[in-house]
Amino acid sequence: MSGHLWQAKHPYYMTEGNYYARDCHTEFKSWAEFLSEWGDSGLDYNYVVRWDWREGSDWDLGEYSGDDYYRHARFLVQFVGQRKALLLSAEVHVCRADEAAIKEWLQPRFEYAMTMWAPFLPSPIAAGRMK
Repeated sequence: MSGHLWQAKHPYYMTEGNYYARDCHTEFKSWAEFLSEWGDSGLDYNYVVRWDWREGSDWDLGEYSGDDYYRHARFLVQFVGQRKALLLSAEVHVCRADEAAIKEWLQPRFEYAMTMWAPFLPSPIAAGRMK
């Protein structure tokens, strides 16, 4: 992936939680805390459909101060629990120093999503993804 996660601008937002149920949004104080619960979550059971890195005044969050270890930002991730038809979200207090670990966690989830859409990928990428 080129660029930083905080530079990504998605075309639309996704509301946290679940419109039809309570207790579907969880907040974590650090990336380490998030990983302790979600680090080894199954790709099939917890399909990541979206992520957002939020920071700055547009989100009523702190501006980047130059300190890569200051937790001024929020990382949001949206899951679909495919087996039980659950919509879940998590909000994690993060700093820019967390970016490499977040990308490492996101990469296999991106690759899993690509398998879902493999028929639409240009060849030879699709050929390698379809099994």
